[in-house]
This record gives sequence, structure tokens and C-alpha cells, in this order.
Amino acid sequence: MSTKSPECWANDAQAHAVRVETSADHSLLLPHDDFAFAELHREGKEQTLRLVFAMHEVLVRGHSLRRIETAMQRMELSFLSALSANQRSLIPDGQPVILEIAVVEVKDGEKRAQALQESGWSKRSLPPEDIK
Repeated sequence: MSTKSPECWANDAQAHAVRVETSADHSLLLPHDDFAFAELHREGKEQTLRLVFAMHEVLVRGHSLRRIETAMQRMELSFLSALSANQRSLIPDGQPVILEIAVVEVKDGEKRAQALQESGWSKRSLPPEDIK
């Protein structure tokens, strides 16, 4: 039996892209060169990290996401994946825990908000400027 805790993120100083796993059957590679900005919001006990790339936006909901934001700032973030409910209890306190990830194509204002909602991302998790 493995004693290694599950990982929902990774960093690598040599990474040139972030692999975002949205499910066991789907992942996306987003080049660091396409990264535009990040935004971190606290909503009660949870946080929402918004990573905006040239053609996609990644929304991450979870706990202790500052380390992930810092890894992206350093262009070292290499992997993101949500943890299943039974894996979350295995993560030590203070370590990042990703509860949910949504990836959408970047579109104009109202269309982008609609795409986020259609992806299943809850309205309460959207940054205020995206709620119409």
C-alpha cells in the first residue's frame, strides 16, 4: 500500500506547459508562453484561482491555492487535477486541495460567462465580472 499522498498539482522548473486534467479521459496542455494573468479570490473557506491563457481560462476551486498561484507566477506549474472526495482527507492541512476545475475557451464577456455556466461551474464560484 502506498503511503504517498495523492497529488492534485505539481511544479517543475523545466516545464513549458501546464497539463490540466479535467477528467480521467480528458486533459489539456496550456503553454506557459500563453499565460496572461492569475486572480485568487477567497469565498468563505474556499478559494477560487483563475488562470487566464491566450485561448483558455482555467478556474480552480479548492483550499490553500496560493502555492499553485505562486508556481504559475514562477512559470513552474506543470500539472493540475481535481481530487476525488475520498482522496481529499489524505492531504495534510495547509497543502493545496483542488475540489473542482473548469476549462473554457476565452470568449467575449456575456458569451464567456454563459460558457462557464454551461460547463457546470457554479455561479457562486464565478468572479463577479463574469456574472450577468
